[in-house]
Amino acid sequence: MRLPLMNLLLALVWTAVTGSLSLANMIFGLVLGAVALYLIREQVGSLGYFRRSSKIIALTCLFLYELVLSAWRVAMLVLSPRMELRPGIFSYPLTVDRDFEITLLANMITLTPGTLSVDVSEDRKLLYVHALDCADVEQLRKDIAEGFERRIMEAFR
Repeated sequence: MRLPLMNLLLALVWTAVTGSLSLANMIFGLVLGAVALYLIREQVGSLGYFRRSSKIIALTCLFLYELVLSAWRVAMLVLSPRMELRPGIFSYPLTVDRDFEITLLANMITLTPGTLSVDVSEDRKLLYVHALDCADVEQLRKDIAEGFERRIMEAFR
Protein backbone atom coordinates (compact mmCIF):
# COMPACT_ATOMS: atom_id res chain seq x y z
CA MET A 1 0.00 0.00 0.00
CA ARG A 2 3.04 2.21 0.28
CA LEU A 3 3.54 2.72 -3.46
CA PRO A 4 0.07 4.04 -4.34
CA LEU A 5 0.51 6.60 -1.57
CA MET A 6 3.93 7.53 -2.95
CA ASN A 7 2.37 7.91 -6.39
CA LEU A 8 -0.35 10.16 -4.96
CA LEU A 9 2.25 12.18 -3.07
CA LEU A 10 4.28 12.66 -6.25
CA ALA A 11 1.12 13.80 -8.05
CA LEU A 12 0.37 16.30 -5.29
CA VAL A 13 3.94 17.61 -5.45
CA TRP A 14 3.50 17.98 -9.21
CA THR A 15 0.29 20.00 -8.81
CA ALA A 16 1.97 22.19 -6.16
CA VAL A 17 5.00 22.83 -8.36
CA THR A 18 2.88 23.68 -11.40
CA GLY A 19 0.40 25.72 -9.35
CA SER A 20 -2.63 24.17 -11.02
CA LEU A 21 -5.01 21.94 -9.08
CA SER A 22 -7.10 20.85 -12.07
CA LEU A 23 -8.25 17.30 -12.67
CA ALA A 24 -6.22 17.02 -15.88
CA ASN A 25 -3.06 18.22 -14.12
CA MET A 26 -3.64 15.80 -11.23
CA ILE A 27 -4.05 12.88 -13.65
CA PHE A 28 -0.91 13.99 -15.47
CA GLY A 29 0.86 14.11 -12.10
CA LEU A 30 -0.30 10.56 -11.35
CA VAL A 31 1.06 9.40 -14.70
CA LEU A 32 4.37 11.20 -14.10
CA GLY A 33 4.56 9.69 -10.61
CA ALA A 34 3.93 6.22 -12.01
CA VAL A 35 6.67 6.73 -14.62
CA ALA A 36 9.09 7.94 -11.92
CA LEU A 37 8.29 4.95 -9.72
CA TYR A 38 8.67 2.65 -12.71
CA LEU A 39 12.14 4.03 -13.42
CA ILE A 40 13.27 3.25 -9.87
CA ARG A 41 11.13 0.11 -9.48
CA GLU A 42 14.02 -2.14 -8.45
CA GLN A 43 15.11 0.22 -5.70
CA VAL A 44 11.63 0.66 -4.19
CA GLY A 45 10.36 -2.84 -4.89
CA SER A 46 7.43 -1.75 -7.04
CA LEU A 47 7.34 -4.56 -9.58
CA GLY A 48 4.09 -5.93 -8.10
CA TYR A 49 2.56 -2.45 -8.14
CA PHE A 50 2.97 -2.14 -11.89
CA ARG A 51 1.81 -5.69 -12.57
CA ARG A 52 -1.32 -5.07 -10.52
CA SER A 53 -1.91 -1.75 -12.27
CA SER A 54 -1.76 -3.43 -15.67
CA LYS A 55 -4.20 -6.14 -14.47
CA ILE A 56 -6.62 -3.50 -13.18
CA ILE A 57 -6.41 -1.69 -16.53
CA ALA A 58 -7.10 -5.00 -18.31
CA LEU A 59 -10.13 -5.57 -16.05
CA THR A 60 -11.40 -2.07 -16.82
CA CYS A 61 -10.97 -2.62 -20.56
CA LEU A 62 -12.81 -5.95 -20.35
CA PHE A 63 -15.65 -4.30 -18.45
CA LEU A 64 -15.95 -1.51 -21.04
CA TYR A 65 -15.90 -4.06 -23.87
CA GLU A 66 -18.58 -6.19 -22.20
CA LEU A 67 -20.61 -3.05 -21.47
CA VAL A 68 -20.69 -2.04 -25.13
CA LEU A 69 -21.25 -5.60 -26.36
CA SER A 70 -24.13 -6.31 -23.99
CA ALA A 71 -25.71 -2.91 -24.67
CA TRP A 72 -25.65 -3.80 -28.36
CA ARG A 73 -27.21 -7.22 -27.69
CA VAL A 74 -29.98 -5.73 -25.54
CA ALA A 75 -30.67 -3.08 -28.18
CA MET A 76 -30.96 -5.76 -30.86
CA LEU A 77 -33.31 -7.80 -28.64
CA VAL A 78 -35.52 -4.80 -27.96
CA LEU A 79 -35.64 -3.71 -31.60
CA SER A 80 -36.36 -7.15 -33.01
CA PRO A 81 -39.98 -7.69 -34.11
CA ARG A 82 -40.33 -10.86 -32.04
CA MET A 83 -38.70 -10.75 -28.67
CA GLU A 84 -38.06 -14.39 -27.90
CA LEU A 85 -36.67 -13.99 -24.43
CA ARG A 86 -36.40 -16.38 -21.55
CA PRO A 87 -35.73 -14.17 -18.54
CA GLY A 88 -34.83 -15.89 -15.34
CA ILE A 89 -32.65 -16.12 -12.28
CA PHE A 90 -29.76 -18.54 -12.10
CA SER A 91 -27.19 -19.30 -9.43
CA TYR A 92 -23.54 -18.69 -10.14
CA PRO A 93 -20.98 -20.59 -8.00
CA LEU A 94 -18.43 -18.07 -6.76
CA THR A 95 -14.70 -18.67 -6.91
CA VAL A 96 -13.91 -15.29 -5.38
CA ASP A 97 -14.32 -15.29 -1.61
CA ARG A 98 -13.29 -11.85 -0.37
CA ASP A 99 -16.01 -9.29 0.29
CA PHE A 100 -14.42 -6.72 -2.02
CA GLU A 101 -14.11 -9.19 -4.88
CA ILE A 102 -17.69 -10.44 -4.49
CA THR A 103 -18.98 -6.86 -4.39
CA LEU A 104 -16.94 -5.88 -7.44
CA LEU A 105 -18.15 -8.92 -9.40
CA ALA A 106 -21.78 -8.31 -8.43
CA ASN A 107 -21.53 -4.63 -9.41
CA MET A 108 -19.89 -5.39 -12.76
CA ILE A 109 -22.64 -7.90 -13.54
CA THR A 110 -25.32 -5.41 -12.51
CA LEU A 111 -23.82 -2.57 -14.55
CA THR A 112 -23.75 -4.75 -17.66
CA PRO A 113 -27.06 -4.37 -19.55
CA GLY A 114 -29.24 -7.45 -19.55
CA THR A 115 -28.02 -8.83 -16.22
CA LEU A 116 -28.62 -7.98 -12.59
CA SER A 117 -27.07 -9.38 -9.42
CA VAL A 118 -29.93 -10.24 -7.11
CA ASP A 119 -28.40 -11.74 -3.98
CA VAL A 120 -25.46 -13.60 -2.48
CA SER A 121 -26.06 -16.74 -0.45
CA GLU A 122 -25.37 -16.55 3.27
CA ASP A 123 -22.33 -18.80 2.95
CA ARG A 124 -21.02 -16.54 0.12
CA LYS A 125 -20.68 -19.49 -2.25
CA LEU A 126 -23.45 -18.55 -4.73
CA LEU A 127 -24.37 -15.35 -6.51
CA TYR A 128 -27.92 -15.16 -7.84
CA VAL A 129 -28.13 -13.37 -11.17
CA HIS A 130 -31.16 -12.29 -13.17
CA ALA A 131 -30.58 -12.39 -16.91
CA LEU A 132 -32.75 -11.06 -19.68
CA ASP A 133 -32.21 -14.25 -21.66
CA CYS A 134 -31.47 -17.50 -19.78
CA ALA A 135 -31.64 -19.74 -22.85
CA ASP A 136 -28.11 -21.02 -22.18
CA VAL A 137 -27.34 -20.74 -18.46
CA GLU A 138 -24.12 -22.74 -18.70
CA GLN A 139 -22.75 -20.31 -21.28
CA LEU A 140 -23.68 -17.37 -19.03
CA ARG A 141 -21.83 -19.02 -16.12
CA LYS A 142 -18.83 -19.71 -18.34
CA ASP A 143 -18.76 -16.10 -19.58
CA ILE A 144 -18.76 -14.76 -16.03
CA ALA A 145 -16.10 -17.24 -14.86
CA GLU A 146 -13.74 -16.70 -17.79
CA GLY A 147 -14.36 -12.98 -17.98
CA PHE A 148 -15.03 -10.83 -14.95
CA GLU A 149 -14.23 -13.34 -12.21
CA ARG A 150 -10.91 -14.48 -13.68
CA ARG A 151 -9.76 -10.90 -14.26
CA ILE A 152 -10.81 -9.84 -10.76
CA MET A 153 -8.76 -12.68 -9.27
CA GLU A 154 -5.76 -11.79 -11.45
CA ALA A 155 -5.92 -8.13 -10.45
CA PHE A 156 -6.50 -8.44 -6.72
CA ARG A 157 -4.67 -11.58 -5.60
